[in-house]
Amino acid sequence: MSLSKKLCITDINLENRRVFIRVDFNVPLDSNRKITNNQRIVGALPTIEYALKKGAKAIILASHLGRPNGQKNDKFSLKPVSEELKTLLNKNILFLNDCVGAEVEKACKEATNGQIILLENLRFHIEEEGSAKDAEGNKIKADSNAVQAFRKSLTSLADVYINDAFGTAHRAHSSIVGVNLPQKASGFLMEKRA
Repeated sequence: MSLSKKLCITDINLENRRVFIRVDFNVPLDSNRKITNNQRIVGALPTIEYALKKGAKAIILASHLGRPNGQKNDKFSLKPVSEELKTLLNKNILFLNDCVGAEVEKACKEATNGQIILLENLRFHIEEEGSAKDAEGNKIKADSNAVQAFRKSLTSLADVYINDAFGTAHRAHSSIVGVNLPQKASGFLMEKRA
């Protein structure tokens, strides 16, 4: 997916639209689950703030954290990130306990007035990376139908896709290559680093 063929967020009308932003909030946490370095979150703020300024109906933020191997694991929850975002943006953040499924789809469809939604860790689902390791360390592959369903659910959450996850842009993960929206663009962090 060549960035030279992509638009920048400034090239797209965001007014009254649900904007899916793939960010990289893979931040270090201490043993008490406190963020020890928030620079990746701070780096995404210009893109988030721009979407707010341009009247987005909702901003849906999606990221991974660590390597949970396709399994839900509180150690890798993005919940601490939602608290940091609330502080940095001085706005309420709706944190959802999953990143796909009927409840997530409903919350994203009903969001208005620039609501910011942070989805739970994408890597809690094997379908994000396409494979994981089992308890014995053997590589297991995600079911291709399940991967397609995962991608379809992510796609249904928004009207516009913005990739601002520089650290993972080279990976063929579902949230990078599988969100099939008609308008895709890069965020400011991607533009700065490209």
